[in-house]
Amino acid sequence: MQARSLRTRQKLLLAGARMFNQNGYAGATLGQIAGAAGVTKGALYFHFTSKDGLADAVQERGGALLRDFVRRHGEAGAAPVQVLIDLTHWLARTFHDDPVIRASFRITGECTGRRPPVADFHQAWITEALRLLGRARAEGALLSTQKGEGEGPEALLSATVCGIAVLAGAGMPHGELGDRVGALWKTLLPALVAPGDVAHYRTRAQTTGPARQERAA
Repeated sequence: MQARSLRTRQKLLLAGARMFNQNGYAGATLGQIAGAAGVTKGALYFHFTSKDGLADAVQERGGALLRDFVRRHGEAGAAPVQVLIDLTHWLARTFHDDPVIRASFRITGECTGRRPPVADFHQAWITEALRLLGRARAEGALLSTQKGEGEGPEALLSATVCGIAVLAGAGMPHGELGDRVGALWKTLLPALVAPGDVAHYRTRAQTTGPARQERAA
């Protein structure tokens, strides 16, 4: 029974993500979501007492996927700045491929200022980015001019992710979007790391699993 309940919850999460993507947060109804999941509204209410609760769960799942990506790449020995670069490529790809990530972006944008607030996927992304920047700073990998509170890098990265979401949402093909992200990092890296270290980082999207820091070809 526990396994069946877990499967139902996962079906509802995925259906919720798809309906939030299709109709927006305001337009998606619990009835639509239950129908898309193939369950009754009673079953939906057993797992989620409100649309806010389901939206929270979708964004929390998106945050968990994001944190898992960072953890796996860190455990593989990738340098923090390289993980950050790869994370932006991952966001660009999963925005296209994963309805949970796409819905997380949309819910965050449409629910800003809502009371009570729903979970904030954008803040989850910024938190992970700042942790990576903090690790890079502690390792001496950032320019000395970046040793303040991190407002400069945070602003750059926040704008980067917003740009990824806008371009992906406008229908830009993933391959072209990946090229744009890579080109953007070629511009951003000199503002973050020493000139002699820029070539140590791969700005292109990684095509295999987590890898150690490598020199760009």
